[in-house]
Amino acid sequence: MKYLPILHTLLVKCLSGFLIPDAGLRHVGRLDAYSKKQTFSDVQTNRRFVLLGGLTLPFIASVPPAQGSVGKLPEFQDTNVVLKGVTVKVTEPSQLKQMISFLQICFDFKVLRSTADGSDVWMGYGPEQMSMPGDFKLPVSSFQNYGGHASIHIRYDPQATSPYYRNDGVMLGDNIAYIQVGVPTYRVSQMVKQGGTVLDAYGFVNVVTPCGVPMRGVVGVWPDPLMFCAINCVDVKKSKAFYEQLGFIEQDYPYCRLGKGTGDFEPPQPKNSVYLSPSEASMGILLIPSKKRDVTPNPAMGSLDLVYKPSEGKEEDDGATLQDLSGVKIGFESYSIFEETEKNSRIKQ
Repeated sequence: MKYLPILHTLLVKCLSGFLIPDAGLRHVGRLDAYSKKQTFSDVQTNRRFVLLGGLTLPFIASVPPAQGSVGKLPEFQDTNVVLKGVTVKVTEPSQLKQMISFLQICFDFKVLRSTADGSDVWMGYGPEQMSMPGDFKLPVSSFQNYGGHASIHIRYDPQATSPYYRNDGVMLGDNIAYIQVGVPTYRVSQMVKQGGTVLDAYGFVNVVTPCGVPMRGVVGVWPDPLMFCAINCVDVKKSKAFYEQLGFIEQDYPYCRLGKGTGDFEPPQPKNSVYLSPSEASMGILLIPSKKRDVTPNPAMGSLDLVYKPSEGKEEDDGATLQDLSGVKIGFESYSIFEETEKNSRIKQ
């Protein structure tokens, strides 16, 4: 997986025909602004095909799972834990519907699965399953049909006694800096209509979502558009040590544009920040030094969601939670439980 940055650069160069005209991107925030016929899925077929450097299907199928690895996908054979996404919370059914609509219309998320009563909804850019989908065919299938995608889990909390967010742009906590997505298109004009509050939109967009959790959108290309969750930390060094105990590893900061933070359309890595993820192929976290002496937990942020493979002989401890030094909760779900619940709640696309 060490060749991921090189492969990503080659991929973006292939897309340079409609990535480079920054003047157009400044106004419309779209990769397809110059070509109605050529879409993102047409060009980037199969995100994992890129990660694996064009390996053939027989080779992928023959890769034996590593001891303690999570799932059956080859790119996750180097770890026993994967950050599968984040959970955000809402206190009103109308807020749940608004959050779903916001992610769909503004950032092109898809509803991946849902509970029977609709109180829990998972949204992302492709299947979450940690195995090869049966209908996935190399090299013709789109990356959106491959497994291993991260998701945003929206949970309706009927037990809440006070709102986590009042749809006024004022967040009730500041430990979450933003959730970053690298997408081929986003729609600033729709964000306010769908209940968001746009903070700024020069080159890239910062917006408070209808649930009260901030997001950052960058027009670019990344294997899974749901890139990372940025966390404000009073002590980055101690926070890094905490996550390393959970299996996270310091990685190169991910950029989804060729400029790698040198232009107006993708910011550079924040000074003195640290990027961590359990695997180069998974969603990660960005630890950012806080400008204040302490940070306040955002009540709309439910948790970082980890899927893990228990060590041999160890019992599964599903439902367990931890809290990091910034007040961010971390939820744990064993792979076997995740596999069953994901399959049973999956929505056919």
